[in-house]
Amino acid sequence: MARSSAVLVGVDTGGTFTDFVGVWPDGDCRIHKRPSTPDDPARAVLAGLEELLGDADADITYGSTVATNAVLERKGAEVVVLTTAGFEDLLEIGRQTRPDIYALQPRKPQPLVGRARRIGVDERMTFDGAALSSLTAAEIDRAVRRVTASRVGSVALCLLHSYANPDHERRLADALRARGVHCSVSSELVAEYREYERLSTTVINAYVAPVMERHLVRLGEGVGNRRLRVLQSSGGATSRETASHEAVRTLLSGPAGGVVGALAAARRIGESKLITLDMGGTSTDVSLVDGAVRRHTEWTIGDLPVKVPAIDIHTVGAGGGSLATIDAGGALKVGPESAGADPGPACYGRGELPTVTDADLVLGRLVEDAFLGGDMRIDRQRAVRALSGLARRLRVSVEAAAEGVVRVVNAGMERAMRTMSVERGLDPRDYVLVCFGGAAGMHACELADALGMRKVLVPTHPGVLSAWGAMRAPVERAHVQTVRLVDPSDAELAAAAAPLRERVIAELAAECPGARCEIEVSVDLRYRGQSYEIEVALGGGLRRRFDEAHRRLYGYADPERAIEAVNLRVAGAVAAPKQREKKQPRRRPRQRPPRQLWWADGWRRARHVERMEMPAGRSLAGPLIITEVSATTVVAPGWRASVAPGGDLILSRGRQGKRNGR
Repeated sequence: MARSSAVLVGVDTGGTFTDFVGVWPDGDCRIHKRPSTPDDPARAVLAGLEELLGDADADITYGSTVATNAVLERKGAEVVVLTTAGFEDLLEIGRQTRPDIYALQPRKPQPLVGRARRIGVDERMTFDGAALSSLTAAEIDRAVRRVTASRVGSVALCLLHSYANPDHERRLADALRARGVHCSVSSELVAEYREYERLSTTVINAYVAPVMERHLVRLGEGVGNRRLRVLQSSGGATSRETASHEAVRTLLSGPAGGVVGALAAARRIGESKLITLDMGGTSTDVSLVDGAVRRHTEWTIGDLPVKVPAIDIHTVGAGGGSLATIDAGGALKVGPESAGADPGPACYGRGELPTVTDADLVLGRLVEDAFLGGDMRIDRQRAVRALSGLARRLRVSVEAAAEGVVRVVNAGMERAMRTMSVERGLDPRDYVLVCFGGAAGMHACELADALGMRKVLVPTHPGVLSAWGAMRAPVERAHVQTVRLVDPSDAELAAAAAPLRERVIAELAAECPGARCEIEVSVDLRYRGQSYEIEVALGGGLRRRFDEAHRRLYGYADPERAIEAVNLRVAGAVAAPKQREKKQPRRRPRQRPPRQLWWADGWRRARHVERMEMPAGRSLAGPLIITEVSATTVVAPGWRASVAPGGDLILSRGRQGKRNGR
């Protein structure tokens, strides 16, 4: 899979910084950060790779936000939809669901494709794949002419019940592709029932794939002969070509790498139950891991449904660059708007508006001459000036205004953590908080206190953990097929899954010749007559395990009732190479003057140490400011910090620590 002479590289593009991790064949590990270039993300990626690698050969795995931003900012390609006649309005009809059931005037998401560019095709399949109305050559020609007349280069092709019989879709796709039209085909992307979700997924792919393809072509030209893979939302990597054509699978590419890296870090210290907190410059991503990474196959982005595998991640607009403002009612508001990479927080030297990073600096949580290892000095006076206007409007001191900004942003992150744990019936006190991203370590103790969590893990190189996770991600392929079998035997399910297994194995063999792949087969089950399913691994005791899962989720089970197997899912993975990284030597501690840290409405003296100077096995009591190249960690009063044998930083709450926040 990986060449022994190549450097393993992970790249993660964030809203403020683009992060790089490289491990050389001799185990030397290097990290690098540079400001992102939102107008052209490839520019920062290629410049950073040049600075990190020089002329070295490399196998690169890239966590991208290109597809994500194209959807959220509505800057994708112009798309034509081809669907079965009579279903042209399905994108607007959607489901009878309301995100806010108390809204007097609910707003439905605006479709990515307007009504004028949705074309009905005279054909019809039944649910079991029989052709109720055949697709004629004349109808294919008519549809192709209408598409080419529109002068739109991307088509979303989703015909009724094509998951059961894709013949009509394939014939239309062949005709369109012969004309050079980029075509996203539902039966190739997501061959399962539920027309609205399948259509929405296909439209999103058609909307972002041309954008992603242009971006990856530019990257491919820039990296030359180096191998380039792209991280998928599921946490597995795929080829550049697949990511171009199936861009919908990369919508959560960046955050996925962080969860993969967080689980690896937690396992190093013997933990497998964790809540991840990835706080970067623009947003914060939260996930819950209970022994294994949680994935789901139905989720939303920008209120639009998506049906491809993705790690279960909840994102809020709370990051270091989040802007602090006063709303119309006079209340302090933080985010979701962000200063981004340009102009960035005021303390970076170009911005004028106050951000969370400026508040952290004013409160003493950041050290001016230690930011990015001292390569970038930040300006405290600019941060004070940016927050002064906010303080005047609130009629408080600058420090109190900065503390208010931190409390507000913490409240948003705490809600996200509760959404992933308490609202699902899980007690966060049973989990370790794994914090990473450049800003998470400065807020971790307060969030852990608010949720009663007693341990915080700050992994090695926390500010680039998403890039590290991308580097260590397996190569992965996954496919699904609707089957609709009532009370099936294990043999029936295995036989039905065989074509999917062969397809996954063949695709992985083409991507990673000679490599050993792990195959997982699961089935979506429900009691007959129900509307939704539970995914259960295929194998012995399937019925018993489904009943147990149903009882655990919904409080009851009905072992006498018939069950229906709705979808079969096959996922295959080739593990990343186990290239050992050298342990970084500890440096001799250097005495530094104490810092002033604003905590709980007043200034306190805090010790300042460099992370690589902390002795392994010995704990230091807070208040403590720990700096390193990629991040800063603040150890609150009542907390202690120690270094695990593998280099990870563990924060633990002492008896005197507060249990419920401030």
